[in-house]
Amino acid sequence: MSNLQGQKHLIKCRCILPQFKKMANPLFHQFIVFSIIEDDEVKLKYSQCPNCGIVHRVTEIGKSDIVQGREVMQSLLTIDEIKQSLPENLRLILEKNNVDLPTWEAVTFYFENKLWGNFVVLTSDIDSNVKQGKYIRLLGESLFKVESYTQESVNL
Repeated sequence: MSNLQGQKHLIKCRCILPQFKKMANPLFHQFIVFSIIEDDEVKLKYSQCPNCGIVHRVTEIGKSDIVQGREVMQSLLTIDEIKQSLPENLRLILEKNNVDLPTWEAVTFYFENKLWGNFVVLTSDIDSNVKQGKYIRLLGESLFKVESYTQESVNL
């Protein structure tokens, strides 16, 4: 039996957000993707940068290669397509919290693989050195629990 898990992680693009373009050393844009890990190997996936639209080939946690000349891949799943595979009460929680594509992918992965007990962060805010947020814990086919968390001494 294989060891199956998932993880949201950052990958770096070559684009720069407008607010950083005038800096001496501008920061490259990073965005979150969701990857499936099976038997300690990241399954190949493609993801599109939400800033510039370029397609990335995600090969490892935190690593990707830009797919040259690809700014469109019709095979990439959209939020609207993912929504159709989830029960209505779970879909409503995700819609109400206006979650991003990687969060939809993570919830769908845990739900479809019946990995009960796992949780996915829905939203978070930072005030000084305190991070406050909420997550959804998947407890069964039709049992989900939204909980809040507070984490002090956040170093950013």
